Amino acid sequence: MPHDFELRKQVTLEATPEQVWEAIATGPGIDSWFMGRNEIEPREGGATRQYFGDFPVEATVTAWEPSKRFAFRSDKNPDGSFMAFEYLIEGRDQGGSTVLRMVQSGILGDDWDSEYDALNRGWDMYLHTLDQYLRHFPGRSAVVVFGARPKTGGGEPVSRVLERGLGLTGPVTQGEPVRLTPEGLEPIEGVVDYAKPGFLGVRTGDGLYRFIQGMDETLVVGHHVFAGVDPKETERAWQEWLGRLLP
Repeated sequence: MPHDFELRKQVTLEATPEQVWEAIATGPGIDSWFMGRNEIEPREGGATRQYFGDFPVEATVTAWEPSKRFAFRSDKNPDGSFMAFEYLIEGRDQGGSTVLRMVQSGILGDDWDSEYDALNRGWDMYLHTLDQYLRHFPGRSAVVVFGARPKTGGGEPVSRVLERGLGLTGPVTQGEPVRLTPEGLEPIEGVVDYAKPGFLGVRTGDGLYRFIQGMDETLVVGHHVFAGVDPKETERAWQEWLGRLLP
């Protein structure tokens, strides 16, 4: 049965409140670290839209206080589930850093405990990606590359399939240099900036590359590329790679 939930996160970012606001409350800013392609109407009562492919997930802005507070909430689904988000921004006097507090709340469906665990672990990765964006690509906008493919059979764990598909010989460690060789795409050389069960993040000179094991062993790619690439062609190439990896 549906279940109420609330998830709270806090992170200190080496950026000004104004830079953090641009990253969390504008479409190009969100595209540079979070999921999907995003649009924000900059006012209370405005609409937010998050696109995965051509299909938007819509919500309504419920708070709009530039460089201080941003919140939005989705409509209720037929089963009563919904999502609400609130970001609170607090600048630090020393060092120009900013504390960002995030609250996600709402109603999850029948498999709420697995959904909550996935949200909790996912936010750790995405807030880390926000930190990486503000440290290494401030003021720049990314091309979003999204793809997903469910596991279709076979006994090999998705993590091992991913390692083989990226040309790795085993697990990697955060902070180490790495070279990925996905078939049909250019090699990716950079540093492992995030490595936890179900997540691999690689930062290069022109992008933040993210590989995620989602619920039910769905494999997701969610890259943020700060170089001049064709969004549709690049996304098609990664989706085809997923199709070869998990036929």
